[in-house]
Amino acid sequence: MTGTDPNTLMMSTEDMEVRLRELARVPVLLVVCDYDGTLAPIIDNPDEAKPIREAVAALRQLATTPDTHVAVISGRALRDLAALTRLPEEIRLVGSHGTEFDVGFANGLSPAQHERRQRLLEDLNDIARRDRGFIIEPKPAGVAFHYRKADPEIAAEAVTEVLKGLGSMDGIYVKTGKMVVELSVLNLNKGDALERLRHDVSAEAVIFAGDDVTDEDAFARLTGPDLGLKVGGGLSLAHARLESPHAVAQALALLTERRRAWLMGEHALPIERHSLLSDQRTVALVTSGASVNWMCHPRADSPAVFAGLLGGARAGHFSISRHDDSPPISHRYLDGTMIIETRWSDVTVVDYLDCSDQRPSKPAGRTNLVRSIAGTGRIRVEFAPRLDFGRAPTGLEPTDVGLEVSGAAETMILVSPGVAWDIVDDGPHQTAVAEIQLDGAPLTLTLRLGVHGRRRRSELGEAERREITEHYWQSWAQSLSVPSVAAEEVQRSALVLKALCHQPSGAILAAATTSLPEVLGGGRNWDYRYCWPRDASMSASALLALGSSQEACDLLDWILDRVEHLPSPEQLRPVYPLVGDESLPEAVLPELSGYAGSRPVRIGNAAEHQVQLDVFGPVVDLAWQMCEAGVGVGNRHWELVKAVVRAVASRWHEPDHGIWEERRPPRHHVHSKVMCWVAVDRAIKIAQRLDPHDSRFVSTVKAVEDELRDGQTVYRYRHDDGLAGREGGFLICTAWLIQAYVLIGQFDDARALFDRYLDLCGPTGLLPEQYDPASERLLGNHPQAYSHLGLINAALALSDPSPADSQKQPRQEH
Repeated sequence: MTGTDPNTLMMSTEDMEVRLRELARVPVLLVVCDYDGTLAPIIDNPDEAKPIREAVAALRQLATTPDTHVAVISGRALRDLAALTRLPEEIRLVGSHGTEFDVGFANGLSPAQHERRQRLLEDLNDIARRDRGFIIEPKPAGVAFHYRKADPEIAAEAVTEVLKGLGSMDGIYVKTGKMVVELSVLNLNKGDALERLRHDVSAEAVIFAGDDVTDEDAFARLTGPDLGLKVGGGLSLAHARLESPHAVAQALALLTERRRAWLMGEHALPIERHSLLSDQRTVALVTSGASVNWMCHPRADSPAVFAGLLGGARAGHFSISRHDDSPPISHRYLDGTMIIETRWSDVTVVDYLDCSDQRPSKPAGRTNLVRSIAGTGRIRVEFAPRLDFGRAPTGLEPTDVGLEVSGAAETMILVSPGVAWDIVDDGPHQTAVAEIQLDGAPLTLTLRLGVHGRRRRSELGEAERREITEHYWQSWAQSLSVPSVAAEEVQRSALVLKALCHQPSGAILAAATTSLPEVLGGGRNWDYRYCWPRDASMSASALLALGSSQEACDLLDWILDRVEHLPSPEQLRPVYPLVGDESLPEAVLPELSGYAGSRPVRIGNAAEHQVQLDVFGPVVDLAWQMCEAGVGVGNRHWELVKAVVRAVASRWHEPDHGIWEERRPPRHHVHSKVMCWVAVDRAIKIAQRLDPHDSRFVSTVKAVEDELRDGQTVYRYRHDDGLAGREGGFLICTAWLIQAYVLIGQFDDARALFDRYLDLCGPTGLLPEQYDPASERLLGNHPQAYSHLGLINAALALSDPSPADSQKQPRQEH
């Protein structure tokens, strides 16, 4: 055997700790340890070798951590190993140097093997009688001959005799260790056992710790990202060396801490403390501490460049902080804009996605993230892009204007004049760090994505770009007819819906993110970065009610494009990408730990394969509302209406998956049938309206209140939907109940519930999808279009609850 010199380390202790931290982030990890000399100290009497308490504690925690598998492979017999360690069943025990996975495995030995084992036991017992220090340890497939306590001269003669005699027999396999010789009738070793364990759990990396010669078989099987830890001296194939079992315990404790922190997201910032940036081509989220931790490119439904929201700092971020990490004193939107200002006492950061170039001819994949910094304090900037959610190696190269991201399909440049960057390696990626003392002059950092050529510079300065961007949002916001009720919150919700519009295509996002959990720590994590024709029609309808019609026109054009590419309009899918008609195959990103440890992180959405007949109603209802608002509906839009009616006529009687997209077999849903009726009703412009004072309407509201309302939230349903965990209440359902209260004349109840709805808005007025009254936490993707259009519609209902206007309210689906 060759290996590292016993007096040297293949890697330093510091490097080993870095590797442990890296391995803590592996999607599926296998941790395997030897027992004697690794988890327990070597002592004269093997029967008294107890494991170190700290090591056992770390292994127990690792074994209960998601996607983390733990095993102990020992030379001891499996039954003895289990009795001595008393480890929980979550930790896999393998005895007899990897041959004994199950207690009764020896029953599978052949008669000849049983006979050879019996001879080994008898002959070794004869040799052991020569000195009281010899210990014979019978095992299911062999015998171990211990000589640690025997007279050295007698022991040397005995060992020679064993190796040359019994050890040379056919069908006998020898393993030598620390003061022990083991003879077995099976030719298996710890390396074989390690490979079996790796295969059984589909581990993507393995950590193995051992101290004996027999552990070298396992070290020899380590490849790629695996890490081998040799305990004590001696030549070894391991990567690093630990002094003692106590050092093993410390290493396991570090691994446990880092892995649980990664998987559980222990320091996840509340969802509502993230603010949205948009240029209507893509979106980004910036935290209340001025860190951009979510941004996709070139579109909002593209792979992320910064995914720290779902995987922590190492998944990608662009952070600005004071040198002492003190928190900001304020974080707010500039009035009527999607521009965020974060302030400390001596530093101000202004963030926005540049809207100074809104030409229709502007390439859809070109975006500028602008970060303007002013003040006199000392700051720290970290630029850590991670291509394709961190799955692609991401390098950084200094240029004459700043930094260029290497490995990207399109050019990405961080324009940072005068900044001295320190580029550090972080696994397969690189991060740029700068400590900057501000001198009062403004400093602008501009991340240019999708540019052509390194030297291309904007013709406008930052101040001009900010002024144009500010005017872009403010002029639109000021054009709205905002109700007197909750005017500020309504305007912010309208800006969010506008920001979720994808201008190049006309599609409207359901939300800006993927996989923010509906249940913390659970699996209800979905990708909402796409356009649902139903949801988008409701968003456009809310904006139309405020006086903005362009979004409705653009959306109907986009839907018509989808229909024209189909063999039949009845094949309209529930969900589409923002551009085109490509499929959205649902996949899991195991590399990301998820928000607050909520896994899996998903991209794509399998709802595209569902039947959702309710999609047709909101689409035609939107066209009808355009007519009601005096907005012209052209021939193309009328063709869309006729196509949808034909689809309804063909399929209205079928079962479907409904508005809530339950992942169960289709069934009939009242809501879907009503929406099919709405499609036909609106198409022929028959203004039949349900009397809100009808006893059936009132009793339905009462049933919702009794069965689905919990304080300030309303659940979609409470039945078993086939998924684990219980989600929070749906905010749009709360908004619908507020509108229903208005319709039946319960204005005080409506206003009280609306006030509690407003209390859920985050610091910058944004809302995710759900609220869990038990944990008092907001949940789900963020910001959510449903939640904001619900706020707008509820405010409109409260602002003018006259009977005439009340008659129009049923067009918002209940």
